[in-house]
Amino acid sequence: MDPLIKIRRDLHQIPELGFQEFKTQAYLLSYIQSLPQDRISIKKWRTGLFVKIHGLNPAKTIGYRTDIDGLPITEETDLSFSSSHEAKMHACGHDFHMTIALGVLSHFVRNPINDDLLFVFQPAEEGPGGAEPMLKSEEMKEWMPDMIVALHIAPEYPVGTIALKEGLLFANTSELFIDLKGKGGHAAYPHQTNDMVIAACSLVNQLQTIVSRNVNPLDSAVITIGKITGGTVQNIIAEKARLEGTIRTLSPESMKKVKNRIEAVVKGIEIGFECEAVIDYGSMYHQVYNMESITREFINFIQVDPDVRVIECEEAMTGEDFGYMLREIPGFMFWLGVDSPFGLHHAKLNPNEAAIDVAVKVLTNYISYKGN
Repeated sequence: MDPLIKIRRDLHQIPELGFQEFKTQAYLLSYIQSLPQDRISIKKWRTGLFVKIHGLNPAKTIGYRTDIDGLPITEETDLSFSSSHEAKMHACGHDFHMTIALGVLSHFVRNPINDDLLFVFQPAEEGPGGAEPMLKSEEMKEWMPDMIVALHIAPEYPVGTIALKEGLLFANTSELFIDLKGKGGHAAYPHQTNDMVIAACSLVNQLQTIVSRNVNPLDSAVITIGKITGGTVQNIIAEKARLEGTIRTLSPESMKKVKNRIEAVVKGIEIGFECEAVIDYGSMYHQVYNMESITREFINFIQVDPDVRVIECEEAMTGEDFGYMLREIPGFMFWLGVDSPFGLHHAKLNPNEAAIDVAVKVLTNYISYKGN
């Protein structure tokens, strides 16, 4: 079996949630320490890693970031190497991302270039967000790269496809949690209560008008409520209800406007239903904005590869906390085609492993070009 395929399958079996990636960190560390150590320096950061490969005659540091956490999803792939962790799965491709990073790292350990390389193994991309605190860490400050690159698998594109664009690639995103508290009571006496199931239903409907009536039609935004909980049993009017969702916008200004409207709508629910409401925006991710000059250089570089098809794609409402790193460090992110009928965060996601070699080849060629 191809060593990288084995690594991917090993990692696929041990998905862990954000800042709980203890087995994952240990696996990564064990593999990296099995490589020749004469040019490697390693720093731990919480459950993540910084790995520096010292160049032959460094003038700058080139960074490469991979995320390492999984999702709270029960896997339904029936693969022989399915997740061994109950109700957890690498359903967003981070097992691929890590494997590709290790493949690129291994190449440059054995084939050093002039410049230094920094590999960032970042925890908690899916939440609560590891990129921003990792960026602010003393370890990152000491080894701050001059540019940084990352990728994300794309199930909708065939293997051999790389998709990206200059400028905005991924949206600004924010979690959304709204807790409602009224007055519960017997189902036979609704007039003596303030029913939070009814309040929650009304709130969901009103939230859906924000995008259609408060956001410029030429702009884009999404408010999705993915989960509602409320009440205890069928014959008791609910005293509490909770809405959980997400906000996505293509600009920070639209995010601010959408949140202002959410707060106004929620205040109206408080008045109309005589209840209390608390809003929590949870984790917020900054937009992924690809620096134009570096992105165009990368596109031009890989377009000459006959084994790769380059697509200049549209921006997506996907959220990625790599945006925090790109806000401070020049760089870009791209989509890697993996040809799966099931999309990201799906319990049956099964990316084509042939995409791993494609990514390793593209990245090693490009980093060699940039670093020599």
